Amino acid sequence: MARIEADLEDLTARARIRDAALRQIGEHGFERATIRGIADAAGVSSGLVRHHFGSKQALREACDDYLLKEMRRLGDETRADSTPADVNPVGSALAAFGPYQRYLARALAEGWAAPLFDEMVQVYEEWLAEVDKSRPDPPYASRKARATVATAMSLVVPVLYQHVSRGLGVDLATPEGAHLLALVLLDIHSHPVLTPEMAASLREALEKIHDKTPQPRF
Repeated sequence: MARIEADLEDLTARARIRDAALRQIGEHGFERATIRGIADAAGVSSGLVRHHFGSKQALREACDDYLLKEMRRLGDETRADSTPADVNPVGSALAAFGPYQRYLARALAEGWAAPLFDEMVQVYEEWLAEVDKSRPDPPYASRKARATVATAMSLVVPVLYQHVSRGLGVDLATPEGAHLLALVLLDIHSHPVLTPEMAASLREALEKIHDKTPQPRF
């Protein structure tokens, strides 16, 4: 019994350290965050941090793995029930990753956590696979390319959280903010700026420019 309690306490300490690392790295960046600062925030010793994770790099990788699992869980829930019932899906996503918003912003801006970005792309690619079945015209670019750019565009909101909240005049973390953001996204995606004719004309012009542009010689 004592062994089970010790194991549970060990797991709890590990989770506290991980959550503290998510906050500390999000606030200070990976290079400036320290093992001691993370340990203090978690209420444990630096030795216990090293016992559980070994190094700051390994701790960061554990943070990435945790967020990756959370992302997959959220994606599975979204695919299982794609129609909103009593819960705003945009609000649910914001709530799920709200505590990790700064960490995600750091990870993306500083160029690590590639598996996180790739997982988002894969989820978007799976969604496009269904959408493309009813698309009347052939896409301009591959599904992977479209999913990659669309993922990057969708990540602008959490990365620029404070600016978006200020621009909308309401905190995205509140029900009112999530509701307004959902309405904005619905309007943008249901009413494209370009008509099919305008898009075709612009594509033709782009192709002409591309054909005339000298290609580099290696």
